[in-house]
Amino acid sequence: MNLVLFADSDLDGAGRVTARGRRAEHIVRVLRASVGETIVVGVENGRMGSGIIESVRPDAVELRVTLDREPPPPLPLTLILALPRPKVLNRVIASATSMGVKEIHLINAWRVEKSYWKSPRLADANLRDQCIAGLEQAKDTVMPSIALHRFFREFIESFQSNSRKLVAHPLATHECPRALRESVTLAIGPEGGFIAEEIASFERGGFEPVTIGARVLRVETAVAALIARLI
Repeated sequence: MNLVLFADSDLDGAGRVTARGRRAEHIVRVLRASVGETIVVGVENGRMGSGIIESVRPDAVELRVTLDREPPPPLPLTLILALPRPKVLNRVIASATSMGVKEIHLINAWRVEKSYWKSPRLADANLRDQCIAGLEQAKDTVMPSIALHRFFREFIESFQSNSRKLVAHPLATHECPRALRESVTLAIGPEGGFIAEEIASFERGGFEPVTIGARVLRVETAVAALIARLI
C-alpha cells in the first residue's frame, strides 16, 4: 500500500491515530518504518496527509496525523460490468478503484454463470476490502459506490445518465474513441462479450457499440485497456 487509510472515527481529538492489525503490520514489516519517520495517510472519504510515527508496539503503531491536501480528482467514468468470475472479481474491483472509478454497476448477462451471484466475494465486506486495496495503492481516499443488478433488462431500461454511453463489443464497426473530454459510461461484458440481443438492448438505451480490436481480452485486461484509452 502507498497510503495507509483510516476511518474518521479512528482519529482522536488531538490528531492522533492508532494503527492495528493489517495496517500496523504493513507499516512495520513492509514499510519498515520506525519512530520519527513519516508515512502517507488518508481518512476515508476525506483528506490526505502525513503521519509521523510516535511509537511502535508489537500490536499497534501510534501516529500523529496532519491532513493537509485533497485526494486526486475522481475519474469522470461510470463502469457497468457483467459480473466476472469470482476469482477475477477482486482484481477488477481493486484495479478500477485504483484508476479512480467512483461508480460501478455489476450486472447480469447471458454469459454470466448463475452461480457467480452466490459467491461470498459479493459480500459487502469483501467488496469494501477490494476498494480499500485500490485506494491504498493509488493514494486516494474516496470510496466508490458498487451496485448489484441481477436482472439485465430491468437495469438497462431504468439506467439514466447524461454522459456519453459506450458498450465494448468485439464485433462493433466503430473504434473506441480516445482521450475524451467528457464524462463517460462504459459497459463491458463477460469474456466473449455480450450477446447480440444484449447489444441491441444497450443500443436502445443510447449506448454506442465500440471496439479496440478483434482480440477477445480477459475482463481485467479489457477494463484497464478501455479506461486508459478513454480518459
